[in-house]
Amino acid sequence: MGTHLITGAGSGIGAVVAERLLARGEDVLLLARDARRAAELRERFQGAATLVGDLADPAKLSWAFGHQSLPVELDSLLHIAGVVELGNVGDLPVKAWQEQLNVNAVAPAEITRLLLPSLRQARGHVVFVNSGAGLYAHANWSAYAASKFAVRALADSLRAEEHGNGVRVTTVYPGRTATPMQEKVHRQEGRDYDPAQWIAPESVATAILTAIDLPRDAELTEITVRPGR
Repeated sequence: MGTHLITGAGSGIGAVVAERLLARGEDVLLLARDARRAAELRERFQGAATLVGDLADPAKLSWAFGHQSLPVELDSLLHIAGVVELGNVGDLPVKAWQEQLNVNAVAPAEITRLLLPSLRQARGHVVFVNSGAGLYAHANWSAYAASKFAVRALADSLRAEEHGNGVRVTTVYPGRTATPMQEKVHRQEGRDYDPAQWIAPESVATAILTAIDLPRDAELTEITVRPGR
């Protein structure tokens, strides 16, 4: 059994991963943006502990974590949280760029930095749930794709830097997945949303758990998950 920290456990892929790890008897730590949200997560995920830190304000994460107990050993750090705001380059305001870059890229980098000692101690695993938008940027996806391209670079650099410390790094690139974020994307695109058309969150969760469960003689560096329909 191990200790795992999950961001984005409130819905979608993150919620499924949290449920499955708890069902296995693992120690699960869930990141919440504030104390109220932390209480909601503990109520929903019985047996899980919480850590409070706002991904939208990564400059304050070090201060926030400094006032809480961090695990001495961390077997996996699962970056699943994300935000999206579509719009063409001519219309997207600075705020939309900053929020997506902060939540999707800068905060994961900072959380990883703060928890690297614990990950090294456990020879742990960092998983970044990226996106197809981290491989190719379509029209109206500039800010979100830029944040995901940044996460790809973060993962590649981290893998090269930490290989000698025994820390494994995996990037998962899901296609469109039936989550609340995807429902929001459809609203922004002006399209009807049918979750049956897209990947189930459970399928992406299976890919994540496969990566962290892989025996230590191997490392899944990148996993691309696409709709099968």
